[in-house]
Amino acid sequence: MKERGKLLNNKVVTTVMSNFGLYKALDKVGIGYEKTKVGDKYVYENMVQTGNRLGGEQSGHTIFLKYETTGDGILTSLKLMEVMLAKEKPMSELAAPVVFYPQVLKNVRVKSKPDAQNDPDVQAAVKAVADALGDTGRILVRESGTEPVIRVMVEAETDEVCEKYVDQVIDVIRGKGHLA
Repeated sequence: MKERGKLLNNKVVTTVMSNFGLYKALDKVGIGYEKTKVGDKYVYENMVQTGNRLGGEQSGHTIFLKYETTGDGILTSLKLMEVMLAKEKPMSELAAPVVFYPQVLKNVRVKSKPDAQNDPDVQAAVKAVADALGDTGRILVRESGTEPVIRVMVEAETDEVCEKYVDQVIDVIRGKGHLA
């Protein structure tokens, strides 16, 4: 879409849970991105507000706003086949620049989501992990919209690094007495 001038605003819309490797690949080819809350509803709302035409979730819900307002697997597969035919390359080759980072996500049942999330020691632990990861990964700590849990996710170059840092933050949440 970018090559053909069809990627309006030169941006795609993602959610905060989209893989770090996607952002690295987009940065490399000079495509911007918007991050929304989790849910294709929020992706769609952002697309309508900003005029961006392509968006989606890591779950596979891809929205081509020119054609529809929700994710459609059949349309997505047709659009991908269109690119494969035009480029005369298999999907494996076209997708090779995107290197997905390992993700570890753990849910922590808490007494109060805001209290746990806003605890200065928890915030300091999250910042320490973010600082340690630098540009080699990221940490995301967010409240579930549907359950009494805090979701702690780390993306890094290895599963071991992810596990270490997720557990480090959860240990602080536990130590501060926030577990339900």
